[in-house]
Amino acid sequence: MAEKKTSTSAKQSSSKARNVASRSTEHVRGHVNGFVDFIRKQGVIGLAVGLAIGTAAGDTVKRLVEGFINPIVQFIVGSGDKLANATWHVELFGREADFAWGAALSSAITLLATALVIYWLVNVFKLDRLDKKKDA
Repeated sequence: MAEKKTSTSAKQSSSKARNVASRSTEHVRGHVNGFVDFIRKQGVIGLAVGLAIGTAAGDTVKRLVEGFINPIVQFIVGSGDKLANATWHVELFGREADFAWGAALSSAITLLATALVIYWLVNVFKLDRLDKKKDA
């Protein structure tokens, strides 16, 4: 009689273990299917492709600015380091302050040059038309 109880309880515990394993497998499959649906619905693949292209485009713009725009600015201003290190030293009421206006101006010129190169690339290659929906 004790052997039958042990045998029955062993069958019940293995049945419970199979049910738990089955439920956890279904739970994981549900999450995987949900993740795949999320990727499809939200356009994550397109986002990843856009990120990769954007990274390459950013590197290209950086090199264009460094290779063409910065030398023009250096020719006009003199040395790029000279502009970046330019400061105003102010003393008032026994206190001193150094304003690094050259670094701010150099950064602003780089920003404007980068924006100009991006604008030029978008317009020359008509990249702004890629996202527009076709009118029916």
